[in-house]
Amino acid sequence: MKAGPLAGLKVVELAGLAPAPFACMILADLGAEVVRVDRATPGADVLGLPNDPLARGRRTIGVNTKTAEGVELVLKLAETADVLIEGFRPGVMERMGLGPEAVHARNPRLVYGRMTGWGQDGPLSAAAGHDINYVGIAGALEPIGRAGERPVPPLNLVGDFGGGGLMLAMGVLAALHERTTSGRGQVVDASMVEGAALLTTSLHGMRAAGVWPGERGDNLLDGGAPFYDTYETSDGKYVAIGAIEMRFWGDLVKVLGLDGPDGEELPVHVDKSQWPKLRKIVAEAVRRYPRDELVARAEGTDACLTPVLSPWEAASHPQNAARGTFVDIGGTVQPAPAPRFDRTPPATPEAPHEKGADTEEVLAELGFDAAGLARLREAGAIA
Repeated sequence: MKAGPLAGLKVVELAGLAPAPFACMILADLGAEVVRVDRATPGADVLGLPNDPLARGRRTIGVNTKTAEGVELVLKLAETADVLIEGFRPGVMERMGLGPEAVHARNPRLVYGRMTGWGQDGPLSAAAGHDINYVGIAGALEPIGRAGERPVPPLNLVGDFGGGGLMLAMGVLAALHERTTSGRGQVVDASMVEGAALLTTSLHGMRAAGVWPGERGDNLLDGGAPFYDTYETSDGKYVAIGAIEMRFWGDLVKVLGLDGPDGEELPVHVDKSQWPKLRKIVAEAVRRYPRDELVARAEGTDACLTPVLSPWEAASHPQNAARGTFVDIGGTVQPAPAPRFDRTPPATPEAPHEKGADTEEVLAELGFDAAGLARLREAGAIA
């Protein structure tokens, strides 16, 4: 049995892209035994990347779900599983014979997790889309960007991962908790639109309270405020500044050397009418230093000034190194499982297995002997 707070939990994953695999990665990281159902002919499979961290920590079987025997294999897996997760468009699993009704007929305790962009119903439910489309209609894309410029896509972090896979994993765990009293599974309908919208909850509160009155790039947390933004240093690198509170701003002023006897009178930092002038002063002060020198000046203070690191630099930052925030798995440096658990810490995940590599092992656990495996191969259910 794997280590971690979800040790003993059995999950069946139907292979897909980005958000559903991310949800399954989280569950596997925390100790769940996840079996991913890949295509029986992985050479024709365009899903995923070599040594893809999203595929870490679970076994994989190759199944042809276009055959009756392949569908039956997935149903057999589901019979003894706690969770099934899929990320297809609405109706696809039903047409395969693997929809919630068919699966719950075999295992009414199973939690059936569904990951889509738009949700299982609604006028857009059958339409194609990607992260940028989902966060666009969720209201999560429009506020991101500079004043007077177009919105900037936040990679695919808000829809696919934050509002998608992470929300699905949370929903699955909530349904498992409810099952402890009801004894029944249920369907978890996770939509990237709804998850991304949920991430904007505080913006709606700030807007209603008049704290977010401006347009894009003209507010407290969107780069509008000069004390909450990124600045270029003398060596062409960047620092992030988040000195919102007065005492933090006071520390920043000292770090930037703006408190000397010859310094000009600084504008009040929360006076929005003075933001253009203050931004120029801060930018000029930051540009006097190389990034790492300025970061060193800020150490030991509450100036809220940190380096802007690339994902590839982040692992070597002293805080991340001390905490083991990144690990090397199969030669690829990547984020470690999170969060932390004091009694049931998870182990470092295994490197991704080759697609279908565990087919015989998993099917043997289901009771298939050599003759049974031969019959499945003959039927085209497995490679």
